[in-house]
Amino acid sequence: YIVYSVEQAEGSVMLDELVLDKTKKYAVVMGNEVKGVQQEVIDHSHGCIEIPQYGTKHSLNVSVTAGIVIWDLFKKLR
Repeated sequence: YIVYSVEQAEGSVMLDELVLDKTKKYAVVMGNEVKGVQQEVIDHSHGCIEIPQYGTKHSLNVSVTAGIVIWDLFKKLR
């Protein structure tokens, strides 16, 4: 599996710019809403995905984030 953490981190790939290989399998790690994904998990991930957000608020509920990310990955991999 190629593992991506969903986190606002330096070097994150914006979700709308993420390119996937349909021959590979992917796993997505979601962090908790306050502390996010632990640094140790990020360090072991292949990369980080970030949802582009505009305006002053840069935080989404984890269930909303999961829905957005999983739907986008589904569309890209089908």
